[in-house]
Amino acid sequence: QVQVVESGGGLVQAGGSLRLSCAASGSILSINVMGWYRQAPGKQRELVAVETSGGSTNYGDSVKGRFTISRDNAKNTVFLQMISLKPEDTAVYYCNADVSQPTGSGVYTRRYWGQGTQVAVSS
Repeated sequence: QVQVVESGGGLVQAGGSLRLSCAASGSILSINVMGWYRQAPGKQRELVAVETSGGSTNYGDSVKGRFTISRDNAKNTVFLQMISLKPEDTAVYYCNADVSQPTGSGVYTRRYWGQGTQVAVSS
């Protein structure tokens, strides 16, 4: 099995910064895409930022220029540096990882999600 655990959320004033961390552990051969989504109350889950193992990144429009994703492939970890935070960034932030795992007959790829970490930005 694979576990995905986020950390680093909290309460911050508008204009402040936070750094989220996420680590995947367990039976892992490799992780292709790893990144962050968020869900605010009453809204659908949306893309924040993802990064491939090769270093390609994709950001949601609302966070471009303010958030930066980075990965440590050797440690199966991903980080999200958030600056210039706004009240509308308030949400539960979820980490996900597309994990390739060994099976008895080959390799199986599945997306795993963490439990989420709360980010609250006060005005």
